[in-house]
Amino acid sequence: MLGKGVVGGGGGTKAPKPSFVSYVRPEEIHTNEKEVTEKEVTLHLLPGEQLLCEASTVLKYVQEDSCQRGIYGKLVCTDFKIAFLGDDESALDNDETQFKNKVIGENDITLHCVDQIYGVFDEKKKPLFGQLKKYPEKLIIHCKDLRVFHFGLRYTKEEEVKRIVSGIIHHTQAPKLLKRLFLFSYAAAAQNNTATDPKNHTVMFDTLKDWCWELERTKGNVKYKAVSVNEGYKVGERLPAYFVVPTPLPEEDVRCFQGRGIPIWCWSCHNGCALLKMSALPKEQDDGLLQIQKSFLDGIYKTIHRPPYEIVKTEDLSSNFLSLQDIQTAYSKFKQLFLIDNSTEFWDTDIKWFSLLESSSWLDIIRRCLKKAIEITECLEAQNMNVLLLEENASDLCCLLSSLVQVMMDPHCRTRVGFQSLVQKEWIMGGHCFLDRCNHLRQSDKEEVPVFLLFLDCVWQLVHQHPPAFDFTETYLTVLSDSLYLPIFSTFFFNSPHQKDINMGRESQDTQSKPLNLLTVWDWSVQFESKAQMLLKNPLYVEKPKLDKGQRKGTHLKHQRQLSLPLTQSKSSPKRGFFREETDHLIKNLLGRRISKLINSSDELQDNFREFYESWHSKPTDYHGLLLPHIEGPEIKVWAQRYLRWIPEAQILGGGRVATMSKLLEMMEEVEHLQEKIDERHHSQGALLAEAPPLLRSSARLSSLFPFALLQRHSSKPVLPTSGWKALGDEDDLAKREDEFVDLGDV
Repeated sequence: MLGKGVVGGGGGTKAPKPSFVSYVRPEEIHTNEKEVTEKEVTLHLLPGEQLLCEASTVLKYVQEDSCQRGIYGKLVCTDFKIAFLGDDESALDNDETQFKNKVIGENDITLHCVDQIYGVFDEKKKPLFGQLKKYPEKLIIHCKDLRVFHFGLRYTKEEEVKRIVSGIIHHTQAPKLLKRLFLFSYAAAAQNNTATDPKNHTVMFDTLKDWCWELERTKGNVKYKAVSVNEGYKVGERLPAYFVVPTPLPEEDVRCFQGRGIPIWCWSCHNGCALLKMSALPKEQDDGLLQIQKSFLDGIYKTIHRPPYEIVKTEDLSSNFLSLQDIQTAYSKFKQLFLIDNSTEFWDTDIKWFSLLESSSWLDIIRRCLKKAIEITECLEAQNMNVLLLEENASDLCCLLSSLVQVMMDPHCRTRVGFQSLVQKEWIMGGHCFLDRCNHLRQSDKEEVPVFLLFLDCVWQLVHQHPPAFDFTETYLTVLSDSLYLPIFSTFFFNSPHQKDINMGRESQDTQSKPLNLLTVWDWSVQFESKAQMLLKNPLYVEKPKLDKGQRKGTHLKHQRQLSLPLTQSKSSPKRGFFREETDHLIKNLLGRRISKLINSSDELQDNFREFYESWHSKPTDYHGLLLPHIEGPEIKVWAQRYLRWIPEAQILGGGRVATMSKLLEMMEEVEHLQEKIDERHHSQGALLAEAPPLLRSSARLSSLFPFALLQRHSSKPVLPTSGWKALGDEDDLAKREDEFVDLGDV
């Protein structure tokens, strides 16, 4: 019968009409629904989750091939997710799938994760919006985590098709009120079930004590002080309740412009220099008010700029760096490279992969962010200058660059707890507008701008280039990016700490109502079992060595950068490339004698940067010291695990970086056992195995996109487009190249 197992349907491009005639009427299919239901996977609902609509006899297609095979089951929509319940439960239950998310299943899509919805009408794909006059025979859902789902509705009852399609469109596209998000339904229903992980030592920065601890850790408490002037958000709603300012700054100044125009401390360097940020003052037309603002800023500047003892370099990110529109446009183009509908489309676009990748400008934006972070690092480390980041609200690019600088300069931020504390400090308490930037409310006047994802991609470049320097893995970064769309955690669903507190009832005057208490995303036990959490920790992380008294501080492990360098390196000329790009627009806009002075000053800055950058890369790497990325063109790569993990054709079975990792772990395990034999500690066998998941010890079964593509199967032969056949060569050449795969992760 049609309700069971893996079946084949019509498909492909221009598929011929099926010659098989079914003598089973739709009525007979649905007469046996009880038998089908008994074999379906049970729908698991979270606390507060409600079923909204469902449709039976839906075919979920296998994405990888053009014959469009699939599994029949039920498609449901709740106020939290879209879920497909396949009839063949045995195919899904496999002990090999050790990296399971406990909240979201393999065939689940949270409503916040839906990006675009398409319908197929007479083999034509069209985007679906609002009320439909005609309903599609096939539903295609593109997700923000780049999964693509195909659901066939040909054998589904007409009323159910209307109900499920309309329901999915409405609940994923209609504008929402903040209080109507599933976040609040879950919080209310799970009030007594919010236990936290006792091993989670992330600093939340929601108390004055947390800020004082961070000041003491970075030795910044000599020149800076934590203040509580904004307790109860009396000064400004964009500021956290507690933050840090220069010690000489009077608290009365903080109150003047709702916290705007105030240099807020981010981090202190070992030499005493500090990274600061400042939001712009409100724009005024009145000359009198403008004069007041100018006098106020002059006073602030004198507080932090006292040469020769305190020198401040300002970086105006609103006018001299990327715009949010640049980021939004680039990512919109970039993500289309990975939203692949089928194998044929993959191989069609593969021929023009590099040109499409370059035209998106996403990798160039990553390079520019890393370069700007290195420039700021050079000012702090080499020139002993304070750096003040300026931005309209100091909550987008300020968050990104201040975080990147700290990852590069502070080894504590390269541990998992340190990195999570960094995100809490700079992004959550820093007031990054996650609600708006992720467009969780589906407001039509707001475009999604993935600033936080850009930050994670920049961090991934560092992790990829310097693996031993990080306590966490790229898998950790990938699941963190996925958590942006999980509305059971409050971490990424508010624009500011004030908005969170006021909506969770913490600022309510009603003493009888109990404030809601939500889980934090840093409690990884909510999403993953302990065995799966092992994949978030880097087993090759180089612990800080305990130096002997006679050992010199300058001796370090030999660096391994040569292992990942491309075959051809591109070295930029001092007169060309990215070292000069910042001066071009200034030359066009300025005239007269100031030009030569400005050019000389800029060239001097670029010379300092180039010398600092090349000097660091010429020395062995201290994994617990300053860490700089390579930013030449070939060194900035595609984050393969995140962007390519759902494309079967892009993976290398038994190969890639995971195979190298597996061999290294096997060697580490062997050394561990030898050491145990030497020490005669046979009873403590398997100490390393607790850190190395068993899956990683069988590289032949792994994929280059592990752990997300462990069970994926890719088509054995590419469907080559006829338009590019001549360019690819004759059949003999193709046969010789059959086994030559390119690891797209090294693009």
